[in-house]
Amino acid sequence: MILSPIDIALSSILLLFLIAVLAFLFNRYQKFLITISFSMTTIASLLMVAAGGWTVGKGITNQIILPIGLPDLLFHLRLDPLSGFFLTVIGLLAFFVSIYSLGYVKGFLGQRSVTSLIIFYCLFIAGMFMVVLADDALFFLISWEVMAAASYFLVMFEDEKIENRRAAFLYMIVAHVGAIAILLSFGVMAGLTTGFQGFSGYTFDAMRATRFPLGWATAAFLLSFFGFAAKAGVIPLHVWLPEAHPVAPSNVSALMSGVMLKTAIYGIVRITFDLIKVFPWWWGAIVLVFGLVSAVLGVLYALMQHDLKRLLAYHSVENIGIILIGIGLAMIFTSFQMPLLAALALTAGLFHTMNHAMFKGLLFMGAGAVLHATHERNMEEMGGLIHKMPWTAAFFLVGCISISALPPFNGFISEWLTFQAFLLSPSLPNPLLNLLIPMGAALLALTGALAAACFVKAFGVTFLGHWRGHHNPNIHEADWPMRTGMMFAALTCLGLGVLPTLFIEWMDVISEQLVGAKIATSATGLGWMWLTPIAHERASYSGPIVFLFIMAVVVLAYIFLHVRPAAIQRVPIWDCGFEKINQRMQYNATSFSMPIRRIFGFFFSIKEQVRMGSHYGHKAFPKKLHYHLRIRDLFWGWLYKPVIEVSFWVSRKVGKLQQGRIQVYLIYSFVTIIVLLVFQG
Repeated sequence: MILSPIDIALSSILLLFLIAVLAFLFNRYQKFLITISFSMTTIASLLMVAAGGWTVGKGITNQIILPIGLPDLLFHLRLDPLSGFFLTVIGLLAFFVSIYSLGYVKGFLGQRSVTSLIIFYCLFIAGMFMVVLADDALFFLISWEVMAAASYFLVMFEDEKIENRRAAFLYMIVAHVGAIAILLSFGVMAGLTTGFQGFSGYTFDAMRATRFPLGWATAAFLLSFFGFAAKAGVIPLHVWLPEAHPVAPSNVSALMSGVMLKTAIYGIVRITFDLIKVFPWWWGAIVLVFGLVSAVLGVLYALMQHDLKRLLAYHSVENIGIILIGIGLAMIFTSFQMPLLAALALTAGLFHTMNHAMFKGLLFMGAGAVLHATHERNMEEMGGLIHKMPWTAAFFLVGCISISALPPFNGFISEWLTFQAFLLSPSLPNPLLNLLIPMGAALLALTGALAAACFVKAFGVTFLGHWRGHHNPNIHEADWPMRTGMMFAALTCLGLGVLPTLFIEWMDVISEQLVGAKIATSATGLGWMWLTPIAHERASYSGPIVFLFIMAVVVLAYIFLHVRPAAIQRVPIWDCGFEKINQRMQYNATSFSMPIRRIFGFFFSIKEQVRMGSHYGHKAFPKKLHYHLRIRDLFWGWLYKPVIEVSFWVSRKVGKLQQGRIQVYLIYSFVTIIVLLVFQG
């Protein structure tokens, strides 16, 4: 019996559900439970990578109908190259994080039971897999709720902390508002397939076969984009993200930021390019504008953060914006019948989807290792960790270089392809787009520069210099399972950056099916060593040559500096006349971001306070200064706070109806009956 890719995918999901059930049985054996459950999760994840990779590589499509669900509303599953690509992304990061979790989760032993963490971890991954496999609206929404509910309980894992409860509540509200919008979008499309006469239009096959009127199609697109943008953390629907990701366990943060957000990207691509198919240019312009705003503001908000995990969470907003830039450009080019440019832009967006999953998962795992060792998330209380945690520092540095879009790592490739989509754009028959596209290229360049500055800060303040903390913890390197998970992610970042042509050749079938063109023929026109997006006369890049050149420079520098014993001289650091430099004389996170804060301060709500302590006999020479800086997201005050206040006001008014007296309730009933009789008459 030969298994098909969809059979392997279903086996992976069933194995995850089995692990969740077994967690109840082995609840008393916590250490054994961690080992067996996360080992089995790595197997389930690898099975899904195999199924997804096989599907994309062969360009095949498998469909299956499960005899479960509601009467006449059975569950439909479909594994095609688009879903196979996202299954590969999710499964690959889940594989790395599950290895990492073998060591990380043991840090909770003796503090709390990890049974619930393991159960919801498995359900969370299974929910993401099912979302990508769903081929009807009912199964999609059920899977979406499984994913959302499981991630809610994972954020709430350390529920004794008020910030966890608050973040989980905010996340659940935004998730369900988005889910309602997605439900309405599916309702519009399903109703149009049958003329609003039945329920048979709930399958995606029925939607694919329908040509939607522009007005209804626009309503469905806007509803779906709003719902998926809420899950992806697109500005201004992002406020839950920097609250939920930092407080979740770090292995969960890696999955939430690395791949859960990508299920929303999958939904946007699936509905736009596969179900609706025909759309006007301004849909793409909307996606492009939201992508640019999210990219620029996301990195600016990240630069202001002192919490290492919150900084990484805001960078997810930025990178989701970069992905949306590629998708928006692909939609614009598709609407103007430019399939090759559409394929380039879509490939750039999907490539960055994979890249972001890898380097953001790596960075959150690195942040988890730091938190595991220091019990501290505030970068102001860190420093000098490279001496105590050299492996973690090296892997975190790989993530920093990758997310900063610097060669030879993977982030450079996808952002370079996005730039090529901007720069190779011809003059379009619309003056607004001819202004927006070059402006978008400039904003993307600004985003890249700010991202590099942000991760110079993140790595420098955390790992370099002296320890700034007010306590001296017993800092230790991460154990081998944690190091192994980070190492695999780091090697993947390097492999995708050095050999991008192989990856593009593998995934090119997706753009061919969705926009009718592929770039592999031109991208590999000069062989596997050279990436030429459209034509080698216009632009080309060789990952292997750049990698070998960088390695040669590093090796030669090492040889020249170490061949003679006196080549390197160690002297005291210049310290402005002080006898010995200490932790108070070095840059911290606040001082590093101050110039950026002065330039872009109007994007933030900033409150600075300086309070002087006692003096050395004269007020000009204070013994101590107390400096407090609070930076808030402007969207919280502009958008969310008024909504919350109105909600509480309405609740208080409605609450007055609750009098607690039977006479009042009888009057309510009597008035209701009279009103109904009047309207019936």
